[in-house]
Amino acid sequence: MKGLVSLFFMMLYSAPVLANPACAVCTVAIGAGLDVARRFGVADSIVGLWAGALLALLGYWTLKFMDKRKWHFWGRDVLVMLLSVAMIGFVYLGVVDYNPVSVCGVLVMDPVLFGTVCGAIIFILTSKLYQWMKNKNGGHAHFPFEKVVLPVVVLVLVSLLFNSCF
Repeated sequence: MKGLVSLFFMMLYSAPVLANPACAVCTVAIGAGLDVARRFGVADSIVGLWAGALLALLGYWTLKFMDKRKWHFWGRDVLVMLLSVAMIGFVYLGVVDYNPVSVCGVLVMDPVLFGTVCGAIIFILTSKLYQWMKNKNGGHAHFPFEKVVLPVVVLVLVSLLFNSCF
């Protein structure tokens, strides 16, 4: 009961908070989520797929933060996105062992790393697709939350594909 009362008062006196989009805590959470997902039987490539999308999203948040501060320099967008997705490397420092396997008979790569790269690419491409669709529609979305629904639906479909492939 005390916890509910405390929660109520915290909600009354809450203030807006600025999130730090470039946080290493998120990569630790991805590593912990990978361990939990493994216990539930989810394939590492699928967890990597969603982790890559999350890391690409963190990169976009960082770019928005840099835009607000008017921090512009040559190659900024590509550099920030590469560094954001590269944060998956911290997962390999203590949580995950690098275990390369054959990916669809074409590549030999760790499933988590392969999924992360695919997830980041998918998220970036669906974000670009959304912007293109929005511009074609006169600057308006076709339906509410289209910006969220589009990448999530594509990630779910690719997750189903990965589930049958790995």
